[in-house]
Amino acid sequence: MAGDPYKELGVARGASQDEIKKAFRKLAKELHPDKNPGNREADERFKRVTAAFDLLGDAGKRAKFDRGEIDADGREQFRGYGGGQPGGNPFGQGGGARGGFENIDLDEIFGGMFSGGARSGGTRGGFGSKGQDLRATLEISLEDSISGATRRIQFSDGRTLDVAIPKGAADGQTIRLKGQGMPGRGGDNGDALIEMKLAPHPLFTRDGGDLTMDLPVPLPDAVLGGKVPVRTPEGTVSMTIPKGSNSGKVLRLKGRGAFANGKRGDLLAKLMIQLPEDDDGALTRLAQTMRDSGPFKPWRD
Repeated sequence: MAGDPYKELGVARGASQDEIKKAFRKLAKELHPDKNPGNREADERFKRVTAAFDLLGDAGKRAKFDRGEIDADGREQFRGYGGGQPGGNPFGQGGGARGGFENIDLDEIFGGMFSGGARSGGTRGGFGSKGQDLRATLEISLEDSISGATRRIQFSDGRTLDVAIPKGAADGQTIRLKGQGMPGRGGDNGDALIEMKLAPHPLFTRDGGDLTMDLPVPLPDAVLGGKVPVRTPEGTVSMTIPKGSNSGKVLRLKGRGAFANGKRGDLLAKLMIQLPEDDDGALTRLAQTMRDSGPFKPWRD
């Protein structure tokens, strides 16, 4: 990084570390490659600004630079043989190769703007290194996890990504988007790792891959048997109700549940008998006749 790192960041030599960090944060947002696709000038400036902050953001490196012990690229200044490093190496350790950007913590600088904060992967140090991976969580509906969908996720720096949710996505499953992470230093971009999180559903309760629900059943269908509509995550189907069914009976629809461990579970429908409106008193008369014919005891004495 040729030039003056203070000028690259636009700060005075007497600026505080907090002022240096704020200046880098502002410039990095403006110059980020994702906001300037195809703009080589902005990309080069982004690299210079990052290198400047690597130097000035480290109090120890900054002090050495201010004393003239290292240059803007972090190399030891040549003081003549016999001075500086033992053995008189005019380039310091490693023959002047720069140590990389090990002191830049972008999670701290950007305040977790990449929706998940911690990042893993990528190679630190030197030019030609791969960029850092980004981690984020995307809340999706049960229906999207089963049928698949495309949803947009937005990071706090304004950058958006369209995430293709595969059919059969499970809660906690992670999708890797190659090259959508942080830019590398002369190398490949990192990846974006998006974790799927299933949102609670108003009708279904999830237990692993199985779904449970309460199913209202008209009294005549419970007594005589019949077919009733059942809502599933993929639409409404017809279910056969056995003759003489009681509330609390559970009927199973195979393969209509959610996905877990690569397999799809079942939908368990708990029957809830519903009484009809008794405007003409027919139901009341029927119940009275049943009562008069003898006590009905569903419980045990």
